[in-house]
Amino acid sequence: MGTALAGRTIVMSGGSRGIGLAILVAAAREGANAVILAKTDNPDPRLPGTVHTAVEEIEAAGGKAVGVIGDVRVEEDVQRAVDTAVSTFGGVDICVNNASALNLSSTEELPMKRFDLMQQINARGTFLLTKTCVPHLKKSGHGQILTLSPPLNLAPQWLGAHPAYMLSKYGMTLLTLGFAAEFAGDGVTANCLWPRTTIATAAIINLIPDAAEASRKPEIMADAAVAIFTGPRRSGETLIDDEVLAAAGVSDLSKYGAGSDFALDLFVDPPGTAAN
Repeated sequence: MGTALAGRTIVMSGGSRGIGLAILVAAAREGANAVILAKTDNPDPRLPGTVHTAVEEIEAAGGKAVGVIGDVRVEEDVQRAVDTAVSTFGGVDICVNNASALNLSSTEELPMKRFDLMQQINARGTFLLTKTCVPHLKKSGHGQILTLSPPLNLAPQWLGAHPAYMLSKYGMTLLTLGFAAEFAGDGVTANCLWPRTTIATAAIINLIPDAAEASRKPEIMADAAVAIFTGPRRSGETLIDDEVLAAAGVSDLSKYGAGSDFALDLFVDPPGTAAN
């Protein structure tokens, strides 16, 4: 158990499972508090974990946590989550934009309701949660925004692969880079974090059953996030998980799985290939 994040409070959208929960558990080991805004009040037979089981895991790891049942698209729910962080823990130090909707359908095949859902959860949700946290982040003295979104790779194969999803994820990234510039004088940093490889979450394995062997474990993103939270302050960067760990002195990634035969995540080109 560490103390690097003792007394600091994270507000996260989503986080009842997968990468988000892994980040909160890793932060809890360093003493962090967490407020989780998520819709999973009851178990989904396809996806294990609820807000309640997430709270249990975070507290078992040494942190304190509160689950708020709500939707990142709903202003009242987001305000309630932030108010809960302030009333329970005294403020907000870190805002993590984790909630995300995924649909890789082509332009011709994607229903508009699915297009709207991705823009509302991904881009609008990032804006709303950050906007609501910012007054408290400014008071923190070490306020941070971390968004789980990719580098802006404008290579044609990514621009043309699934434009609607790309728009929603690049929207998250552009907003975060904008926050970094907007709040540069307020002591608030903003960065993006994205995995080099596909990550073996239940959602990905359900979608692509053979993906597990070529995917790294969610803990690689968790450890990278904690390295950002606790390391030298940086802002306005789009970061890749294994590069963050390398800068923190971690060279052995074997515990995260996949080995050298890993599957690259979306919007990430092979090492040594520059994004346009």
